[in-house]
Amino acid sequence: MKGALGVVFPPQCLCCGAGVASQGALCPACWREAEFVGASACARCGVPVPGEPPQSEDEAAALICDDCLIRDRPWRRGRAALVYRGTGRALVLALKHGDRPDLAPPLGRWLAGAAAPLVRPGMLVVPVPLHPRRMLKRKYNQAALLARQVARAHDLPHCPGLLVRTRHTGMQDHRGVADRFANVASALAVPPRQRGAVQGRAVLLVDDVMASGATAAAAAEALRTAGSGPVCVAVLARAVREAPPRAAGDAE
Repeated sequence: MKGALGVVFPPQCLCCGAGVASQGALCPACWREAEFVGASACARCGVPVPGEPPQSEDEAAALICDDCLIRDRPWRRGRAALVYRGTGRALVLALKHGDRPDLAPPLGRWLAGAAAPLVRPGMLVVPVPLHPRRMLKRKYNQAALLARQVARAHDLPHCPGLLVRTRHTGMQDHRGVADRFANVASALAVPPRQRGAVQGRAVLLVDDVMASGATAAAAAEALRTAGSGPVCVAVLARAVREAPPRAAGDAE
């Protein structure tokens, strides 16, 4: 049956649709543009950091980026699967705005691999929720689709209703950092009927992309206010600050 399906529906690149050898793969061109986050990453937010890969868990925990040194993060640790540019950005936008929920299983498996160092037995996997107005427009919550795959891969409970949006917020795109935090302040909460389920439980918070960390911070604060145990964050893609253009005459 698989052979017959392969003839009728030959495998296509997840990103561009070109022919590939197997389902869930990237073509060579998209693979070159995909930046997977390796072991040398900030232990708090998952952004890649320069330097040699850590040789131990203690070294990995000590890798902290400049932003996390100056900004309090209400979660314990964070990981990301991809950098949010090139193929990573294209895949996130296709899943989020391109009506491509079929991308969730393979992308969720990538995220499950990246999140593996954060997982502990009995951890709750909680997606960042959408407001009902946005859910009605989009038809699905991409974070919940990813979270389901992560929970399945690690045999953990998936809890898509544990966090809710208490008010509708504007899109975070094109906002400054301070405005992003203000936009989502107190916009997420654990419903009263769910507070017993979260008491003292470790939580893996899942989202599609992290830029400033404002949404993850609002979600983690809501979980902690409701009495959760330690919160970790796993995102499919992590936005990175682009290096400023080199001025003419700068030394190579």
